[in-house]
Amino acid sequence: MSNEKQNHGRGPGGGFGPRGMGMPVEKAKDFKGTLRRLIGYLKPFKLQLLSVLLTAIISTIFAIVSPKIMGKATTKLFEGLMMKIRRVPGAKIDFDYIGQIIVILIGLYVISAAFAYLMQYIMAGVAQKTVYNLRKEVEAKLNRLPLKYFDSRTHGEVLSRAVNDVDNISNTLQQSLTQAITSFVTIIGVIIMMLSISPLMTLIVVATLPLSVLGIANIAKKSQQYFMGQQKSLGMLNGHVEEMYTGHKISKVFGHEQKSQEKFEEINEQLYESAWKAQFISGMIMPIMSFINNIGYVLVSAVGGILVMKKTIEIGDVQAFIQYTRQFSQPVAQTAQIANIIQSTIASAERVFEILDETEEVPEPADARELAEVAGEVEFKHVSFGYKENGMLIEDMNIQAKPGQRVAIVGPTGAGKTTLINLLMRFYELNSGEILIDGVNITNLKRSSLRSLFGMVLQDTWLFNSTIRDNIGYGKEGASDSEIIAAAKAANADHFIRTLPDGYDTILNEEASNISQGQRQLLTIARAVLADPAILILDEATSSVDTRTEVQIQRAMDHLMKGRTSFVIAHRLSTIRDADLILVMNKGKVIEQGNHEELLEKAGFYADLYNSQFAGNTRSAG
Repeated sequence: MSNEKQNHGRGPGGGFGPRGMGMPVEKAKDFKGTLRRLIGYLKPFKLQLLSVLLTAIISTIFAIVSPKIMGKATTKLFEGLMMKIRRVPGAKIDFDYIGQIIVILIGLYVISAAFAYLMQYIMAGVAQKTVYNLRKEVEAKLNRLPLKYFDSRTHGEVLSRAVNDVDNISNTLQQSLTQAITSFVTIIGVIIMMLSISPLMTLIVVATLPLSVLGIANIAKKSQQYFMGQQKSLGMLNGHVEEMYTGHKISKVFGHEQKSQEKFEEINEQLYESAWKAQFISGMIMPIMSFINNIGYVLVSAVGGILVMKKTIEIGDVQAFIQYTRQFSQPVAQTAQIANIIQSTIASAERVFEILDETEEVPEPADARELAEVAGEVEFKHVSFGYKENGMLIEDMNIQAKPGQRVAIVGPTGAGKTTLINLLMRFYELNSGEILIDGVNITNLKRSSLRSLFGMVLQDTWLFNSTIRDNIGYGKEGASDSEIIAAAKAANADHFIRTLPDGYDTILNEEASNISQGQRQLLTIARAVLADPAILILDEATSSVDTRTEVQIQRAMDHLMKGRTSFVIAHRLSTIRDADLILVMNKGKVIEQGNHEELLEKAGFYADLYNSQFAGNTRSAG
């Protein structure tokens, strides 16, 4: 589903737009089951829904009765005119009677509008409360889902389900549900009123209905294939434009501008062809419906005129009947449109329910513990783990980090370095073995307590759209200004912050691109300093900065790591020479461990890695 909100109205050319009749509708896999489940969310609002139904019926009845009463005024006016034409003595138009009818009609329309307003007001409350509860469930569920759920899906897909699909449900409950009720009541009420005037004319109107349905069905079927082609071409065009703009420099460097332009022209041409046909064909729906309805009006008028001449019915009844014919055709078209909208809504609900039915994180034990004081000893005992059941990444891993020790983890890409950290934070569950912190199995700890022990500084800095003060203060709830400034000084960030025009009140934009990469990293370190964690995780924290900035960051990290157990993932081996313990990983296993000198003496995998980097640096320097 697109991230943009779908249009509810008609598309260009008079046809029905994305949620109209021509557009291919996403269908639910289990329509009945999903519908029942969605209705379950409405059960707490039974009384309100009953009130909506009653107000809809009352509002519609008053609106339906009005044409027949208006017909009486027309009849009285016609009779008075005819008597004057025939020069009947004392003939006059009874304006008092007509005036009374007008007053009654105004009263009926006011009452109808009042009940319609009341219906919408009640339904707005029901719809928003229902969606409010659904959003709360989705939010709570997302917080309980394991990291692997988000790793296996794009951010756009999760956002689309949590935002767009829920909005789709909200709009349908708010608008389409009341529209469906009033359309149904209107159709039944209008048929009853038409039958009360003339069964013969009612038969004529109802007979034109299959023609409308048949015409609409054929056009919708024909236009659907073009709408599908339009969506396919639109997706290709969006993808191509996004790809070309994000890779604009690369495209220019390799001279692919012409090829890119030609591909754009080709896709754009396909989009034009399918979109033009789709909109033209779907645009024929309204003219054809109008043509069939007009035929109905002509037949009704002709038969009505004959019946008036035979004095079977009054002339005002013919006028009322024509109004009922118009009232009848509109809800029929609306009902067909609503059927498509409801299908789309049930598909959206099914996508939301798929989130709610996802397997959650392993529940915490009832007697889950919290660690008050932490020394920082970390031990991996016979740990085995795989992202897939049939493919193990880590097998029988044994590691011990003593309190205050600086542990470096090195190895090629895909060796399992970051996985090790994910297991330590319990983002993933082990297949076998155990991880202990101060001798306590992490599965016996509350997740919130476990994760509060860690401070993280990652390669990709995460800063939000607010002041520098707020971004640093994120590390500790209720942190004072003096604590924030002290943390910034400890991270060597205070100086550059004070050089900014607004200092600590400088607002970072959404990408935090108004400060440099190195400055962003110093702010994340300051945040970690403020959090004062027992155990520290540094994941490639200096890999994307220049050498001078790296020295600054390294100093800040050295200050941060003092007295704390630290896990440092690094590609630049020069930054971890002072580590107390270096774990060399390859293919999910710790193949070597020791300090820098010990590993060099072994002349193994680590020595090869280190020497290759050193040799590369020497050559580049020369």
